Amino acid sequence: MTATDPGIALFTSEQSRAIDQRAIGELGIPGFELMTRAAAAAFAMLRRRWPDARRLRVVCGAGNNGGDGYLVARDALASGMDVDLVALDRPRGDDALRARQAFEALGGRVHDVADWTALTPADVVVDGIYGTGLNRAPEGVAKTAIEAIDTLGAPVLALDVPSGLSADTGDCPGVVVRAMATATFIVRKRGLHTHRAAVAGDVELHTLDLPASIQGEADAHLLAEAHLPPRPQDSHKGSNGHVLAIGGDHGTGGAVRMAAEAALRTGAGLVSVATRDENVLAMNAARPELMAHGVNGPQALQPMLDKASVLALGPGLGQAAWGHALWTTALDAGLPTVLDADGLNLLQAEPRPLPASIVLTPHPGEAGRLLGIATAAVQADRFAAARELAKRYRAVVVLKGNGSLIARPSGELAVCPWGNPGMASGGMGDTLTGIVAGLLVQGCDAYEAACLGVGLHARAADVAARDGQRGLLAGDLLEPLRRLVNGIPA
Repeated sequence: MTATDPGIALFTSEQSRAIDQRAIGELGIPGFELMTRAAAAAFAMLRRRWPDARRLRVVCGAGNNGGDGYLVARDALASGMDVDLVALDRPRGDDALRARQAFEALGGRVHDVADWTALTPADVVVDGIYGTGLNRAPEGVAKTAIEAIDTLGAPVLALDVPSGLSADTGDCPGVVVRAMATATFIVRKRGLHTHRAAVAGDVELHTLDLPASIQGEADAHLLAEAHLPPRPQDSHKGSNGHVLAIGGDHGTGGAVRMAAEAALRTGAGLVSVATRDENVLAMNAARPELMAHGVNGPQALQPMLDKASVLALGPGLGQAAWGHALWTTALDAGLPTVLDADGLNLLQAEPRPLPASIVLTPHPGEAGRLLGIATAAVQADRFAAARELAKRYRAVVVLKGNGSLIARPSGELAVCPWGNPGMASGGMGDTLTGIVAGLLVQGCDAYEAACLGVGLHARAADVAARDGQRGLLAGDLLEPLRRLVNGIPA
């Protein structure tokens, strides 16, 4: 499988609502039938995940998400479970009202939020407060109900999207339901896969027996597992490219070494390092396969640029005179480049033309500086930020973080479904820089290298984290990385 094979399609909330309407208008499936199918799928998921549950608490809002909740409650009653249903308001639509009537027809009783503390503790809670349309902080009785759910201590099954989580951005502007699992319907929503999406727990897609033909073009895709093809038998080091890693100012030699070693482990034929004189001895002792050179300025860097195929520019580079001079000279060479760390900070301070083939790998803070907005604004809509960066800088952009995004200037965007909190440690970004550079030098284009590199990096981290997330080091990724890039199970 190649790096750009489309994985699972992701959709915005607007697209999701349009698909619902096509199912009703073009396929002739009534809205209440879709609601019934959604409830049946969610209830089956609930029974599968919590087979010993006997008492259910279902919390319903006024919209169609609440309608799904009423029908889950009806199905639970019909199966012999005890059900307490809490409604925040009267149903607004005909389908949701019909769903409430179906629940009441089986003897179900509807409670107000004020009754919450008087109800018998539940084995499982079903969140049917908000669906895909919420992009603001919950207020009033909804806020009260979400806070009550989160303090109850019972496992939560969210319907479509946890209430308080944006289906479009993965942001939580206020309180949010923290679900153990989420049953999402018809198509996957992009906000379930980045930023704060961990509040959704395990996400299961239920297509409700609708054909894929009604979906239309997706907004984004999840990355699929991929690796490089086997090498030809007559390969030699020269046929697998030469990466030049540039960085490692005083006290930060480790950053450029990690990038360089990651490029080697990804399969680059040759890797040179342009760094401070003081770092060379340690690099030669620890990793003699790297060709480390002390470089005191542009004149010393130029011969190395003449031999290089791809640049990894920025890890430990610094923003002082030495780093700035190397940065300018390196970009002027016009070689395919991965630009990270201080390479990005220098770009923010001094915008300049970039090579035609370039990958920028900012974390949210760096992305905010490049866009001239706050970090919080980047995180509030990571999809928009990644696309704007790619368009503005005419570059492939990797916006790092939980659910890293890879965007190209055309607007195409992929989301990484792997990774873990153990990656929140120094050196992880440097390792990613080297991986992407190592893929570029072996013939991937910028978008392929970024997609494959982000996926390999995160998957290697998940393998390494089997021994625990705390204490995970960037160097721990290198051995599983070597197996994964070759398609060997790790």
